[in-house]
Amino acid sequence: MAIAACAAAAAHVGVRPASFEAVVPRGSSSSSSHGECRSASFGVRKQAFPCAFSLQHRSTARAAPTRRSSTVVSAVAADKAVETADPSTASAPQKTQYHFLVASAQFMLDDEEHFQELMRERLRYFGEQKREQDFWLVVEPSFLAKFPDMEKRVRRPAVALVSTDATWITFMKLRLDRVLKGAFEAKSVTDALAGNPNVDFNFKKPEKWVAPYAKYEGDWWTPFLPPKAE
Repeated sequence: MAIAACAAAAAHVGVRPASFEAVVPRGSSSSSSHGECRSASFGVRKQAFPCAFSLQHRSTARAAPTRRSSTVVSAVAADKAVETADPSTASAPQKTQYHFLVASAQFMLDDEEHFQELMRERLRYFGEQKREQDFWLVVEPSFLAKFPDMEKRVRRPAVALVSTDATWITFMKLRLDRVLKGAFEAKSVTDALAGNPNVDFNFKKPEKWVAPYAKYEGDWWTPFLPPKAE
């Protein structure tokens, strides 16, 4: 094995393998893997080195370009990915999804008195938790034009309960029942809550009031209207 390795090393340095032989150092066995290469024809020591180390060095030198080339390919692919990215998507404003319930103003603001209690309780809870209000009442909402089927079914004037909380809107749908439910996207709160808050409501008083308490009257919905744009 040592002789064959030395012969291969000799071929690497440009010397004919036939003129080389393995010389084993004194005091060592013939099975040693490290020896010296010397010229048999001229009796002169031409080159001495551990043959096994030389072959291992050649194998490592050949493998290096492969790792370098793979690194270069990865870097080029990353550069191309950056160049092909659409710059308009990074700067485009993200839209927010709003969920809503809509019905006639008569139903939402006058008939369903428990709706008033639910709204007031939620407003109180948000105040205690110091949370920003994320629900509003929109009179004659502009977004309703995006839903022509709903627009035909709702009596006018209409009022919508709008929120970014989908779970709470689902809960309110179960409580109110006779309302239409939907969702839409808007770039800003102003766009989402656009409507006509100046509608004059003329709710008729019931001829006979059977509840043990007085009927709620007044503009109780005012705290829930969208904030006016400055």
